[in-house]
Order: sequence, then C-alpha cells, then structure tokens
Amino acid sequence: MQLQGKVALVTGASRGIGRAVAVQLARDGARVYCTSTRPGGCADTLAAVAALPAGCGRAEALVADVTEPAAAEALAVAVLDRAGRLDLLVNNAGITRDSLFLRMTPEDFDVVVGTNLRGAFLVCKAFARSMARARGGRIVNIGSVVGLTGNAGQANYAASKAGLIGLSKSLAQELAGRGITVNVVAPGFIATDMTAVLAPEVKQAMLAQIPLQRFGEPEDVARVVSFLCSDAAAYVTGQTLVVDGGMTM
Repeated sequence: MQLQGKVALVTGASRGIGRAVAVQLARDGARVYCTSTRPGGCADTLAAVAALPAGCGRAEALVADVTEPAAAEALAVAVLDRAGRLDLLVNNAGITRDSLFLRMTPEDFDVVVGTNLRGAFLVCKAFARSMARARGGRIVNIGSVVGLTGNAGQANYAASKAGLIGLSKSLAQELAGRGITVNVVAPGFIATDMTAVLAPEVKQAMLAQIPLQRFGEPEDVARVVSFLCSDAAAYVTGQTLVVDGGMTM
C-alpha cells in the first residue's frame, strides 16, 4: 500500500495499459480518477477496482477529451474540486493511425500528435500549478519504444512519443525545484487491443526480437508506473524507463 492516501489521475484508462495502471494504483492505495472520451467508457476499470480487497483505493470516472485546452482545464477543476489536490498524474491517452509515410495524410499525422503529445502537454499544464503550490507530485507519461527507435509505418506515432520524451525531460528540469518528478515509461510489445489487430506473422517476427521470449502484459507496465509514483522513486526524474523484455537492448 505504498500509495495510501494519494490522489491519482490516469488519462485513457478505459482499457489496456491505462486500465491496468488505474487498477494498480488503486491496489497500492491511491484514490484514482480515470478518464475516457465517452460516458461509461471506464466501467470495466471501475468494476476491477471495486473488486480489489478491502482497504485498497477507490476509483471514479470522468469524461474528458485531452486534446481540447478547455477540457483539460475542466478536468483539473473537477479533480481539485472533488479531492482538493492531485499527487500523481499518469498521461496514458493515446491513439494510432498507422500508414507508410508516403501514404500518410497530414490529418493522420496531426490527430496522433494532437492526442499523444499535445494532449499530455495540456493535461500537465492544467495540473502543474496546483502541484507546484503543493511542492510535490509525480508525473508519469506513457511513451513507447518506437519513440526511441522509430518504426516503419508509424512516423506519426513515433514522432509523438519521441516528443513526449523531450517534453518530459524539459518539465523535469522546470518542476524539480517544486519537488515534482517527471518520467516516461516506454513499453515495448504489450498485449493490448491496440496490438491485437497485428497480423500473426508480424507478432511472430516481433516475438523473435524479445530476449525474454514473451509479449508484455499491461500489468508489467503498471507496476513500473506505480514504482515511479511512489516514495521509492523520489530521486528519479527526467528518465525514460523501457519495459520491453529486452527488445531494444
């Protein structure tokens, strides 16, 4: 229960890594606010938290489109009105629109960068001032190994995740004096709905590149996020922790 009494926000918490992170933070004692873009989107997440043993944290769902400045600000108002503060911020909301570069439209590029990078910027901005006043907090941005390596067919996604690393390092420098740490967790191939649509031969080729010889589970990422949110990581900031079974080693 290393996060007992903490207040957390996880964007994009309706499924996959976001859901696993929300459940893990609640398991570790945090009060968790979960966002999705539609009412009822986090129902399964709330049910999973409700099924945790007695004494764990609880969860509440909020609807927010993190690509809109007004929505990000309204999200901050809602959380601060309900809880009075925010201790832990996890920016997980993200999308893909994969296409080879020569076929990629400007719209495909803009919408991915707008959600994955601009959305994280807007949410961080909405909460940074209250965290700074409290002189403490944890921000964890969910990146991807493709932000480090690039990937054919994902120029937009890779650019957004590479930009997220740069954003996080800059924020880590600016906010350190207020006791706020900012880090990135970069998952590799994780078994989620986003990766389930890949062709079997693509999955097999990727598996061959993973020294641990298995695909990751959302919980593998969630436990690392919980560590970065805890007091055990109080001296860790500006870092990118790769969770990929050794794939990019």
